Amino acid sequence: MKRSFFILLLSFLFLTGCREAPETISGTDFYQTELFRDVQLQAIYKDSKTFVDLVPDRSYGELLDLYREEKNEANFDLKTFVEAHFSDPFVSGQEIVTDTTKNMYQHISSMWGKLTRGPDKSIDYYSRLALPYQYVVPGGRFREIYYWDSYFTIEGLMVDDQEELAKSMVDNFSFLIDSLGFIPNGTRNYYLTRSQPPFYALMVDAVTRDTKSLFPDYYPYILKEYNFWMEGRDEIREAFSAQKYVVQLEEGEYLNRYWDSGTTPRPEAYKEDFHLASDLSSSSEKEKLYTQLRSGAASGWDFSSRWYTREGDFGSTETANILALDLNCLRYFMEMSIAKGYAGDDDGENEALFLSKASDRKAAIQELFWNAGENYFYDYNFTEKSFSRTATLAGAFPLFFKLATPEQAKGVRDKLMSDFLKDGGLVTTLENSEQQWDAPNGWAPLQYISVQGLLNYGYVDEAKMIMERWLALNERVYNDTGKMMEKYNVEDISLPSGGGEYETQDGFGWTNGVALSFKALLEEMAPEK
Repeated sequence: MKRSFFILLLSFLFLTGCREAPETISGTDFYQTELFRDVQLQAIYKDSKTFVDLVPDRSYGELLDLYREEKNEANFDLKTFVEAHFSDPFVSGQEIVTDTTKNMYQHISSMWGKLTRGPDKSIDYYSRLALPYQYVVPGGRFREIYYWDSYFTIEGLMVDDQEELAKSMVDNFSFLIDSLGFIPNGTRNYYLTRSQPPFYALMVDAVTRDTKSLFPDYYPYILKEYNFWMEGRDEIREAFSAQKYVVQLEEGEYLNRYWDSGTTPRPEAYKEDFHLASDLSSSSEKEKLYTQLRSGAASGWDFSSRWYTREGDFGSTETANILALDLNCLRYFMEMSIAKGYAGDDDGENEALFLSKASDRKAAIQELFWNAGENYFYDYNFTEKSFSRTATLAGAFPLFFKLATPEQAKGVRDKLMSDFLKDGGLVTTLENSEQQWDAPNGWAPLQYISVQGLLNYGYVDEAKMIMERWLALNERVYNDTGKMMEKYNVEDISLPSGGGEYETQDGFGWTNGVALSFKALLEEMAPEK
């Protein structure tokens, strides 16, 4: 009996030992597996982002082996399988409940604690990138830090006497630049193929405005990020061609574009991208569209007719073929900030180098992006050597950075007030494409850029009108719903905003930050009693 048992045990151990070890699959490799594809395309969850934010109960390799074993069984159910092996680490009880006794501004101040996360603990097989310091998330489905959102949140924190929290957010971005070489779209591994509008230098400016001695701690990170955005420059061989983030102009100048290196559907919007490309006949056409969509996400304007080459055609999105006005204005500020850093180090040679780079970029912005026929700044399609087809609020960025001539500023002011200003503030573009970064929606960051730009050129009454209309809309929606929204319908203020790949989110970081900033600005403008 003992001998038989021993033989059986040896046989079991032999068979177990012969079984192949599970395939080693990283988090980002998992997004190319049949399990991931099946879950996303069968729409187990309404929002594609839900699945990529779940944590598996074992390694991806083990999970994939298990899926392959079970999926052909008669009673197999994919949703049951996912629910058994994936969980949401989001802590129950973090849902936002509004205290209806508070006014909007009191509510915003109370929200910082509810939207604050970190420092993060590392969790195996989790898509989130762990950060060492506290930070504020936007809210809703956005439970990680986002790059360009955070600048507007930081400005609000500074107004609301939350300087330490604002500084810790900047320190997190410094950490990302130091460890990754750049700041990703957001702190998820599926965002590692792209960045977002580079507002880091402006964040540094916000937290060092009153404490100049802190600036030297940050400018090396600005320089490192600057170099990231110049990747590809040395590979360009001819004018009006691009490599990575860099485009060479006819006279040899370099400007920048939004770009993503990926050629597959975005994991967080997999089914949406997949279905949009399904009518394309070749894999190369699909890959090109996926890159353009990813590049659109890198712009922060995902999505908008701003990137269309054909009216009303989402499939004509060509973000990577467009020199983006806002991006190049932000790059100008980076160059000026780096020059400031070198000046502090008494490095006159490099200070002069970056002042020259900034001067060249300023000249290009005033000339290449200025549409004299429309008296407004436009993006520029470098493959077609023509202005983009639609006017957008990106046209206010040169005013924000004081890059426009007085005549250009007046043209922008006139168009903002005649075409873009609506009952609830400024509309994002003049087209209603059913994308969220188009009419009838207005967004807090673009209200802020436009208002500050107008103030830079002395258009105080116009700036005041925009702020008052925007805040009135914020307050009306807050009083009706108890929530601060990601975006608002500024054309019909009785209706909610819409468009895009997901439902309107509440919270909301940058809306809160801009509301507090506008309130402070209006109080400064008020006549003394």
